[in-house]
Amino acid sequence: MTPQPAATDARWSVGAPESTEFDAWRELFRGYCDFYRVPVPDAKAELVWSWLTDPAHELEGLLVRDTDGTPVGLAHYRPFVRPLHGAVAGFLDDLFVSPAVRGGGAVDALLARLRAIAAERGWNAVRWITADDNHRARGKYDQVATRTMFVTYDMAPDTTG
Repeated sequence: MTPQPAATDARWSVGAPESTEFDAWRELFRGYCDFYRVPVPDAKAELVWSWLTDPAHELEGLLVRDTDGTPVGLAHYRPFVRPLHGAVAGFLDDLFVSPAVRGGGAVDALLARLRAIAAERGWNAVRWITADDNHRARGKYDQVATRTMFVTYDMAPDTTG
């Protein structure tokens, strides 16, 4: 299937997190972590927030806001090099939309903004991973991106030395 561009919707605005939005971002991040059954102690949330609000850090974020300006979804992304292609791409680390607004276009707005950022920065792709059983999200991803055949591995660092 040929990926289709994400639609934009006037009900949503997308931009970087504001310093006053920690509590709203924290609730969204908690929802994301809960979905993947990953603990999110306050220290971890504060660390990730510090990365998002540090212009010198590679991690950047987006919040999608409803017409009242309330954040209802998040995306965390960063550049990564692709030596095989001699290019830089974007990696979408985290994507989450509040269950209350799913199906209403908020994720489309986030993905459309990320696609625009990729174009602005000359990235040759935006890549992400998701759980194999995340069927609802995969249905959306199949509409806007091409599924790759790569299998992902995590190797723990050597802590014996």
